[in-house]
Amino acid sequence: MDERRALESIAASLPAAGDDAAVVSENVLTTDMLHVSTDFPDGTSRYTAGWRSVGASLSDIAAMGAEAAAAVAAYGAPTFGEAELSEFLAGAREVCKSVSAEYVGGDLDAHEEFTVATTALGEVGEPVYRSGAQPGDRVYLTGTLGRSAAALRLFDAGELERANDLFRFRPRVETGVAIAPHASAMMDSSDGLARSTHQLAAASDCGFALDSPLPIDDRLEALADPEDARELATTFGEDFELLYTVPEEEIEAIESASLPVEPTSIGRAVEEGVTLDGDSLADHGYDHG
Repeated sequence: MDERRALESIAASLPAAGDDAAVVSENVLTTDMLHVSTDFPDGTSRYTAGWRSVGASLSDIAAMGAEAAAAVAAYGAPTFGEAELSEFLAGAREVCKSVSAEYVGGDLDAHEEFTVATTALGEVGEPVYRSGAQPGDRVYLTGTLGRSAAALRLFDAGELERANDLFRFRPRVETGVAIAPHASAMMDSSDGLARSTHQLAAASDCGFALDSPLPIDDRLEALADPEDARELATTFGEDFELLYTVPEEEIEAIESASLPVEPTSIGRAVEEGVTLDGDSLADHGYDHG
């Protein structure tokens, strides 16, 4: 079975699973696994790999509206080079530092391909789940769409410095904490806008009507024609922005708030269906398989 079917099977026996992170008392906990064959294009530096892999877990903390506390990583590779390990640790530490968290260690193991498993821990009083959206809520997205898609094109073109720079995203922890008091539902967009919107709709038992213009990253628009850019922006994923909903009575507060990252209003929650500009938006997105 594919990844989605496997997750559905697990959810049947773990009904509390399925959000961006698990909530245990006032702690939030999440884990991720990334591989060179599916997550790190040729030319990805170990510094970028450390940043990106730990950042992916920190993004899940952000999506719960939680403060990030700490992260660890298990590093697997065919061989262990001192320079590669040092670069990886530097990237992992720096991404943690960027969100006021601490990188506290991990594990090493021999593996046939470069693989990283990360775990992040956060703290929250009132977590924001995926399941609270209601028809009429406004839909918002932080940042831009297509940053990682643009990076992949640059990797393919051999522009490694620019590609690595784009591949290092800043997890939206500070923004998630600021949004949390006003949001009814929230998740990160790591699987792409289209798939993430479908996931949010399923969790909240509602639909979404999205509208253009979407906040497509300028760097993607410079590398792809308008049709390709729109497709990549909605389905490629791996941008790690926050997708969230806000009830009508909280809209003025959220739009007047001084947020670290400017959000874009991209639609409203409706009774059923997921559409973009009135047309059905297919459930396509990033697949970790």
